Amino acid sequence: MKTINILVLIFLFSTAAFTQSSFDDQFKLAQKLYSEEQYFDAVTEAKRLLFFEESGKYYFDAYNLIARSYKQGAKFSDAIRYFTLAEMNSHSSEELYRSRIEIIRVNILRRTTSRAFKLLDSLQADKRFNNKNNELTYWRGWAYIFADEWDKASSEFAKIDSRQELSSLAKNVDNKLYSVSFAKTISYFIPGAGQIYTGEYISGLLSLGWNVLWGYLTIKAFVGERIFDGVVITNFLWLRFYRGNLQNAENFAIEKNIIISNKALRYLQNEYEGLKP
Repeated sequence: MKTINILVLIFLFSTAAFTQSSFDDQFKLAQKLYSEEQYFDAVTEAKRLLFFEESGKYYFDAYNLIARSYKQGAKFSDAIRYFTLAEMNSHSSEELYRSRIEIIRVNILRRTTSRAFKLLDSLQADKRFNNKNNELTYWRGWAYIFADEWDKASSEFAKIDSRQELSSLAKNVDNKLYSVSFAKTISYFIPGAGQIYTGEYISGLLSLGWNVLWGYLTIKAFVGERIFDGVVITNFLWLRFYRGNLQNAENFAIEKNIIISNKALRYLQNEYEGLKP
């Protein structure tokens, strides 16, 4: 009887060791698939591991790998979900911090920057991470970039190093951006001025010309006591071109700013060698 019990124990220990070894191999396979950019297969293998492994040993690493795979596939909502699961299964404050940073980076990429700022604020207020201030400032700067607030981005990066490449780049972009409110305001006083300010000279001159023409004809009609003609020209022609002038000035400034921002983002994506979201 004693011999049987010993054999049973040996069998159970051997089975456990074999199972643990198979879980190790399963996770290594998932990692290998990820490194080979086979992200869908990496997710499949990691989920298979989670289904069978119940000790919790691999929960953090497997959830983290799944999240990174989804991020690479631009499935940002799924990535955030699994980074959150990794955070919930973290074994240390460092693992919790790294998971939260990954969630922030995904929020930056998908331009849900308000959520990124809230998470950054929560980490900044946590005394456990007082030694992470520079990194948190760095990601705050990136969040401002994706929020198209290049001046604030430059200020954040300058807190780390005033000569940092990102600070200079963000400042340069901000200097190139057109003021939408200014373009619209000067168009109230001088029709076409907003378009000329944004470099659309032909559109600006045409707008100025049409407004001068209809303004002249309106005044001439009222001076000649042709009240009906004056009212028609004012409401259906002059005001139409005047309002169009304001709208065009605003739209041109917005469009030019988008072009400037996108050019900078393409540079960051393809040329910048530092850490990116």
